[in-house]
Amino acid sequence: MNLTHYLVAALYCSSLVAQAQELSLQEVPAAQRYIWNSWQQQVKCSTSAFSIFQQATLPSLRQPTTQSQLLPSQLEEHAELQFYVGTKGEQPKSGYPLFLYLHGSGQAEQEWTTGLSLSQGFDDAPSTYVVPKMPNPTGEWYRWYQQSKQWAWEEMLQQAMASPNIDPNRIYVFGISEGGYGSQRLASYYADYWAGAGPMAGGEPLRNAPAENCQHIAFSLLTGSQDYGFGRNQITMVAKEVFDQLEQQYPNTFKHRIELQQGRGHGINYNPTTSWLKEYRRNPRPQEFLWENFPMGGRYRSGFYNLRVDESPKLPEVAATSPGATNDYDGRSNRYFHHLSMANNEVRLTVKEVTYTVTENVPGTSIPMKFNRTYSPAKSGTYTIFLDNTLVNLAQPVKVWVNGKKVFEGTVKCDAKNIRESLELFHDPERLFPAAVQVKL
Repeated sequence: MNLTHYLVAALYCSSLVAQAQELSLQEVPAAQRYIWNSWQQQVKCSTSAFSIFQQATLPSLRQPTTQSQLLPSQLEEHAELQFYVGTKGEQPKSGYPLFLYLHGSGQAEQEWTTGLSLSQGFDDAPSTYVVPKMPNPTGEWYRWYQQSKQWAWEEMLQQAMASPNIDPNRIYVFGISEGGYGSQRLASYYADYWAGAGPMAGGEPLRNAPAENCQHIAFSLLTGSQDYGFGRNQITMVAKEVFDQLEQQYPNTFKHRIELQQGRGHGINYNPTTSWLKEYRRNPRPQEFLWENFPMGGRYRSGFYNLRVDESPKLPEVAATSPGATNDYDGRSNRYFHHLSMANNEVRLTVKEVTYTVTENVPGTSIPMKFNRTYSPAKSGTYTIFLDNTLVNLAQPVKVWVNGKKVFEGTVKCDAKNIRESLELFHDPERLFPAAVQVKL
């Protein structure tokens, strides 16, 4: 088969274009390989500091390479993200697991040095580490989840996913204190990329990191029992209660370990986190998932697992360079909750608008700790549901239901255009979907 009959590729550091062309089921694997290999060739031309992952051999974490990446000035002015990159142990055939470690909010240079030292000692070899330093470590810019840092993490994920050195199903995020808050938010926001997440000495209010999004990742949250600052110990126990309830409701899909280390304050034993996380692999194509699309740093995701948001009800716009907007404690931003399931060749999507009501703050503070959520059916919006033979049998008719109404029934055709569009959305070798159904609410 000559794939160039339906693929036009420009491989010299420009865009790959996949024209619309129907594929047979037998042609799909070759088309996926062709498009992914072409994308890998394009990534090699990148000037990103994270393109270090494309090198034939990565440096040792004992003598790490220091990389420097300018962040877009429209997202954060005068922001240069420096980070260490290095490996521990011999590279597995499937590629190294990758750990992103986020430091706390002390003096940045010292926190960065301490983070490197801790990372060198954790029991998780073989592994690769990215250990960044906060670009502007003062005031409200000292946050790991703002839009400028989202840009960096997406660069990292894009380069890591395309690298033969990294296992795309074993990428983890964890951190301490401010890095604990950041890694918990990133865990929920980018849950479709992580195998696991391990915030320590943190404890985000769950409105800032909805637990439902973490259904298919390994989630570890460790806090000191006497870590009273900002109610970290109390918020951690609220998270345990919610995760425990979700595990009962959805058995075997909410793998979590949430504990208070007895007698500890803000300083805890950090060693158990990565040794626990490393045992878990990502499930990139779950047949059922929950997703609350929440704004992190004023920005919403445009897709999650195999679901793409094409048009949504009007969502508020928040200026990227307004760091104070990163804490969504006022709860006024619109949110939409999604439940997508695929079984017996029936696809069911439910979309609801979510409203939060604070029921309890951390005592003596304005930090929200517990909430009630009210759900109402979303009345508008357009989505694309990407599909492949691991989710449905594409050789048989498929039924699609949205908010209880059947909106499609028939055979879903495979097309090179869908592979390309899912690549553009996720840049993920595990999510090159050949089929798609677009639905309107």
